[in-house]
Amino acid sequence: MSTHLIVYLVFGIIVTIALIFDLGLLSKKNQTITIKQALIQTFFWVGLAIAFFVFLWFEGGLLAQENPGKTVSSSQLPLEFLSAYLMEWSLSIDNIFVFILIFNSFSVKEQHYSRVLLIGIMMAIVFRIIFITLGVALVSKFAVVMYFFGGFLVYTGYTMFTADSGEQFDPHNSKIYKFLKKYLPLVNHDGNGKYILRENGRPVYTTLFVVVVLLAGIDLVFALDSIPAVMGISKDPMIIYTSNIFAVLGLRSLFFLLRGAVTKFDYLQQGIAIVLIVIGAKMLGEHYINEWIDKSTQVFISLGIILVCISGSIFYSIVMNKKGTPEDVTDSSVN
Repeated sequence: MSTHLIVYLVFGIIVTIALIFDLGLLSKKNQTITIKQALIQTFFWVGLAIAFFVFLWFEGGLLAQENPGKTVSSSQLPLEFLSAYLMEWSLSIDNIFVFILIFNSFSVKEQHYSRVLLIGIMMAIVFRIIFITLGVALVSKFAVVMYFFGGFLVYTGYTMFTADSGEQFDPHNSKIYKFLKKYLPLVNHDGNGKYILRENGRPVYTTLFVVVVLLAGIDLVFALDSIPAVMGISKDPMIIYTSNIFAVLGLRSLFFLLRGAVTKFDYLQQGIAIVLIVIGAKMLGEHYINEWIDKSTQVFISLGIILVCISGSIFYSIVMNKKGTPEDVTDSSVN
């Protein structure tokens, strides 16, 4: 059995056991998650990602040997995983802001947050796996696709950096909701925690069902940015899959931990935008960059840029908010 297959097997076992542990002990149906519980769950998922990084570090030499014809150091793939995970994790914070708007817009009771998020995230993982598989297949068959992804990231980063932060996403005006409303019989209540009911002999879909679909759909929209960004950090499918899934699985606990503070990170969007632009530029100029900088050094540079931009934008947001705290999204009305 190859080392890559062993890593996939270990990853699958870790995720399966973690989900059973999470569902059985860390979260229960109709339970309100406290800050303390969210903190424990966040440490749990981040700790698992770090443990997986350590595992990759010890297996790095064997993984490098399975890349014939390529100069790969023993530390390259583990560091690529860490960089990709941090990239996805920081983008997850941006997801949380939209998730809050969705919950508020459909008046979801807090006791339903945990299970709705869990189902939405499980659906998002399935969609991401499909999206990653298609993306990897396209890149392996048509190398020019990487240049398209690079240009897309530069454009996305620029529009994100210059976007008006005052504009808010309205879930009721989204294409996903309009599609559901057009083709499914929706009811304007949560069905006491149920997703599908029967009324007058026919199935109807509650607001919780709509929220789950919106969460998965919106995450897929975010994946259009994040997955190409990760592919700009690593071309190894194992790194792309594992970093994405670890980051998405930790999104639920991160939501409960940061939902009261995420709206204070006014400049996080600009930090993420800079990272996307840099990675996109790297993808566009990869041929020339490879002539001057080896792959291992590129990974260190990417990791440093991600850490500096994300932590710097969060710190700058905190400092600037001392001059005047913006209105919290949880108190704002959504039309």
